[in-house]
Formats: sequence, C-alpha cells, structure tokens
Amino acid sequence: MTQPQCRVIEAAGTNAHRLASGPGGWVERLGDDVIVSYKSDGARDEMMAGLDAWCMKAEWRPARIFHRFMPIKNADRICPVLHSGDAALPLTTVVTEAGIRYGLDIGASYSHGLFLDQRLNRAKLQALKPKRVLNTFAYTCSFSVVAALAGAETVSVDLSRKSLDRGRENLKLNGIDESIHRFIADDTLEVLAQQAGKGERFDAIVLDPPTFSRSKSGRRWQVEDHFEDLLNAALEVAAPKCAILLSTNCTKLDPATLERRARWCAKIKRRAAEYMGLGAPVDFPAGHGASTLWMMVR
Repeated sequence: MTQPQCRVIEAAGTNAHRLASGPGGWVERLGDDVIVSYKSDGARDEMMAGLDAWCMKAEWRPARIFHRFMPIKNADRICPVLHSGDAALPLTTVVTEAGIRYGLDIGASYSHGLFLDQRLNRAKLQALKPKRVLNTFAYTCSFSVVAALAGAETVSVDLSRKSLDRGRENLKLNGIDESIHRFIADDTLEVLAQQAGKGERFDAIVLDPPTFSRSKSGRRWQVEDHFEDLLNAALEVAAPKCAILLSTNCTKLDPATLERRARWCAKIKRRAAEYMGLGAPVDFPAGHGASTLWMMVR
C-alpha cells in the first residue's frame, strides 16, 4: 500500500490495517506492532525487505515484528513468533479503527482478534443504525461493538466462550454498558431455531461463518454445503427491512455465487431483497480478504 493511502487510513483514526499483500503472504500493522504472515521462507525474506524500505520512507519503526507461518494444513498453524522487539512487552494490545478500540491478543491463537478486511462492513453496519442486531459466529464481537455504539441492542453468538469474553472486553474498552447486550456460547443454527421459536426478530444480522467447523455435538459444518441452511434459518428471524451481511473466506463462494444462493433462499422464504457489495478496503487487493455481500431484505 502506498504512503498516501496509509496516511488517509490513519488520519481516519485507524492504526490496524494491511501494509502489503502478495501471493506469498501479507504484512499487517497492528498499532505499534507488525505481523508478517508468510507461506515460504523466500516470501518472508522478500516482505521483510519491503517492510524495511517502507518504514525507512515513512520514518516509522514498529515496536515489535512478529512472523506467522501460513501452512497448507490448518492443523499445522501456530501462533505468531516474535522476530524483533522487546520480548518482555505483553502480547495483548489495543488498536483503533475509526477511533473505535479493539483489544488484540497476538499470543492467544492463530488469529489476533480483529478481521481487518471487514472494516467497510463494520462502518456500514454502524451507519445503518439498527435497533436489534444478531451477530452470529461473532468471534470477538467487533460487529456488536459498532452496532452498540450506534444504539443497537445486540445478541452475539459463538461456540467459543473465551472469544465472547474477549467481546465483552471490547464493549468495555469503548465504554459500552453491557446490560442490553447478550452473549450466547452455542451453535448458531440451534440459536437461530430457538430465536425463531420465541418470535424474536432482528433488523440486522451478521452471517460470517467459518469455512469448516464442528458443532458441540460433533456435527460437521462446511460453508459451501450448508450456506443455504444458515441463511434460511436467519431469514426466519429477519424483521421487515432487515440488513443481512453475508461473508465467507471460502474461495468457492465469491460475491456473485453468494448473491445467486441468497436469491434462491429469498425465493424459498418468499422474501424480496436487494443486494449490495461494498468491495474491499483500499489496503486489500483483489484476491485478498473475505467475499462479502449485503442482502437488504424488504
């Protein structure tokens, strides 16, 4: 990414963004730190050289640089490893996006806690000013944070109680009273069925499922096979004029495929909808980041 583009992003109160992306990996700035994610030693060395040149031109140096190997098999993933900087500094840190604070934990898992490619979608949800938001596969609840700041009541669902606890901390970081926000550690499809049975309705729903997972009962989830099941269940709790964010990292589901499948679900449920894609943030070139689409249900 160019220096002028970085200055525009950072002037908007954002210090967590991509610095570079390529076929061999990418470089992310996370506040005072940098993570270099690489697929091979050669790619790592090339990105490190590029980072050094970029920092020299920008007259900025990260406090720490972490390396994160990107293996072919997910089972081989490991946490980022410190390459340079003070090893005594805590692995937890706070970054900002449009002035909103998010806590990260570089050492907690393979993902630090904030999906940077969702920046435009978080801004869109906040601008919609929804009243009730259902955030499924919520992870550390970044969408719940922006919705809450816009005045919404939120329900955040994730199988991981630890991730939801981090979500609670993100609300606290932004001075949000937790009393009207619920956190449910359970399977999303089961929660959707429960909410529909109770007659609950939401005017914004976030659907950002993993590509593959297993439920508490061991049931296999594959987004390319079960996407329609998820969206059909979500439409049961979608209020009139509900905005539904469809998002996936599955390479087989590009925005055009997402729209085609969403149209089929809308037809089954007899719901009219319009479809809107926001594209990717400027720091995410084509082929990088999630495929996303807004389904505006009427």
